Amino acid sequence: QGQLVESGGGLVQSGESLRLSCTAPPRTFMWYTTAWFRQAPGMEREFVAAISRVDTTTYNEDTVKGRFTVSKNNAKNTVYLQMNNLRPEDTAVYYCAAAEPGNPARLSTSYKSWGQGTQVTVSS
Repeated sequence: QGQLVESGGGLVQSGESLRLSCTAPPRTFMWYTTAWFRQAPGMEREFVAAISRVDTTTYNEDTVKGRFTVSKNNAKNTVYLQMNNLRPEDTAVYYCAAAEPGNPARLSTSYKSWGQGTQVTVSS
């Protein structure tokens, strides 16, 4: 599955937007399910969203509430997480991960490759 590299995190104010990117070796996202997880200090890692190799998307609706969108560009070997109307409770390190198809998308144990994470901080 190769190395995954996240980017795009930063410090924003409540209500603003960010777009996270996850890049991987060529054709990774054509074959694997890719997900975004996040982990806040002292909290367990939490599923945010996933996109399959055929572009089926899955969301943690309790978390994103229609504010986040996951997408990918196979030609650019990149998966995105567009985050709108950010809230202080969205503050966390966001991780990109890749899993072989057929594994439950919402479970962190399905994913064998992980990026190093990118920090998102939302101030009130």
